[in-house]
Amino acid sequence: MLVKNRQQIGAIAQQSGVPIKTIRYYEELGLLKASSRTEGGFRLFDQDVISRLRFIKRAQSLGLSLSEIKEFLKIHDQGKLPCDRIKVSLQEKVQDIEDKIQELIQFKQELEYILSTWKVENSPSKPKICPIIEKDGNVFDSQRGEKVANPLRF
Repeated sequence: MLVKNRQQIGAIAQQSGVPIKTIRYYEELGLLKASSRTEGGFRLFDQDVISRLRFIKRAQSLGLSLSEIKEFLKIHDQGKLPCDRIKVSLQEKVQDIEDKIQELIQFKQELEYILSTWKVENSPSKPKICPIIEKDGNVFDSQRGEKVANPLRF
């Protein structure tokens, strides 16, 4: 017997577009909570779980991890708005993206430099797989107009 306004996991999955397996996983992580179970042991969820699932999926699409989302939902469940915390996390994501863009620009410059100076020099005394790849780890910095040490080297 179903309690009014509560639905089984299959109906929630169909309405939200989130697979049943994912809903179970979110429940296991503590992101969702079934309100009760049927006599047969089927999970029953309140209708508000749909908006919670939408929040989780949207937050994930913005690059937030499930552990971050769990923290935000915990704040929400305490009757507070997690917006300030979410804003800080999103600002950190923007900075991470900026850092990654800089790394990619430097990597692109290194590749362009290697390609622009491509000249195979085969030396029998120093056998190499590909001398061009194995030469120095410097990169051309287009802003400076010179070769500089590549900070991405291991």
